[in-house]
Amino acid sequence: MSVTTSSARNAAGARTVPASPDNPAPTAAEAPTTAPTTAPRRLAERVALRADVAVTALARVLARWSVPALRVALGLVFLGFGVLKLFPGASPAEEIAARTVETLTFGLVPGEAAVLLTAVMETFIGLTLLSGRLLRTGLAVLAVAMVGILSPVALFGDELFGHGMTLLGQYVLKDVVLVAGAAVVAAVALGARLRLDA
Repeated sequence: MSVTTSSARNAAGARTVPASPDNPAPTAAEAPTTAPTTAPRRLAERVALRADVAVTALARVLARWSVPALRVALGLVFLGFGVLKLFPGASPAEEIAARTVETLTFGLVPGEAAVLLTAVMETFIGLTLLSGRLLRTGLAVLAVAMVGILSPVALFGDELFGHGMTLLGQYVLKDVVLVAGAAVVAAVALGARLRLDA
């Protein structure tokens, strides 16, 4: 009695040939794989798209409002510093301001007058930055004031940073941030514009 081998069909209905020495079974690497589900991929694409939209919207808001916000913040800082110096003993920077102006003017402007001059300049700068009026004039005065504000680093560096950084040294050093912020505001006031890449 002869036995014939017939081809089997798999669950999907496709014909399969039994494994034999001439036709070995496929290895795991060669075995056909099922297509991955697309639901996670679609979800990831949707999340990425919404994130891109949110980032673009945020960039537009920042391009529109970041520099005006910086201008107002600088105005508040300078107005606060200036008003404090109008009241003797109210500002922690009163002494260093008096010494700096006296040194820079070779003693022509004495201590009390130096503090008053600094107070008037900083108050004027603060008001122009807050209001946006006479802004270029205020920025010009700010450029002059910045020379005096940062001068203690060179004039009295040994006192500010001699044996570790003192509190007054930190107070003076943070003015570097004010200089950088003022430079951005000045650039926009002179015609520069923030724009988004296409």
